[in-house]
Amino acid sequence: MAKKKQIKVEETLVEDITAVKEQPKVEAPKIKAKPKWEIKDRTYILANGKKPLSKTIKSANIYWFDEEKGFERELKYCENQRTCFVDEMQGDQRLSHITFRQGVLFVPKNKVVLQKLLSLYHPLRDRIYYELQPQVIAANEIDIIEMEIEALNAAKNLDIDMAEAVMRVELGSKVSDMSSKELKRDLLLYAKRNPELFLELVNDDNVQLRNFGIKATELGIIKLSQDQRTFKWGTNDRKLMTVPFDEHPYSALAAWFKTDEGMEIYSNIEKRLN
Repeated sequence: MAKKKQIKVEETLVEDITAVKEQPKVEAPKIKAKPKWEIKDRTYILANGKKPLSKTIKSANIYWFDEEKGFERELKYCENQRTCFVDEMQGDQRLSHITFRQGVLFVPKNKVVLQKLLSLYHPLRDRIYYELQPQVIAANEIDIIEMEIEALNAAKNLDIDMAEAVMRVELGSKVSDMSSKELKRDLLLYAKRNPELFLELVNDDNVQLRNFGIKATELGIIKLSQDQRTFKWGTNDRKLMTVPFDEHPYSALAAWFKTDEGMEIYSNIEKRLN
């Protein structure tokens, strides 16, 4: 008996896929989170190192502009209230004083209302007094120390011509009579005392050009008129340049040395100096 052939019919399922166009996502506006209030003891210091026996600042009739609400809110410190905002107070308002003793006011962590008034809202904050923040002071001191190190390293590696140029800004013509050791010593001291100004001078292209002009004047190669408005050749009085009104003569000369005409004169003076 013949076997029946079994024909396997494969059905192909075709899914009707409809492409769905993705809509652009619209991000919700980000709400700036308020900084979390840290529960801790806080110390407040009168500004400018003032240390009177006692100093009382206003604890009432003071206002703070609330940007979220769009209007000024009255502030008051009452020890029997849980807020310093008058519009949030309930019941009796027993006014309390805010007094610094010998320039210091210590506020323990349980007096949050007074802390927030002093740290966030009081109009005299950072004017009459400030909050003592050791971590901020440390960060500032680190910046100062690092700037001193940078200035001292720059002073140590400065060549003698640039050292003379920088110190001439501080000492004037006295620099011409100083030995190289005296100049180096005073340069290092200046960098330590005024690191920010020192670094500005070191990075100022015109400092060296001003020094160049002053040296040329001191040696009589060029001269500056008595009214400090005109530079001339020292030998024949031929005019080199006119100092613009309200400009320092040597600053103007330094800028002029960068022009085409000034560069030629600079080269001429340099040959004479050498």
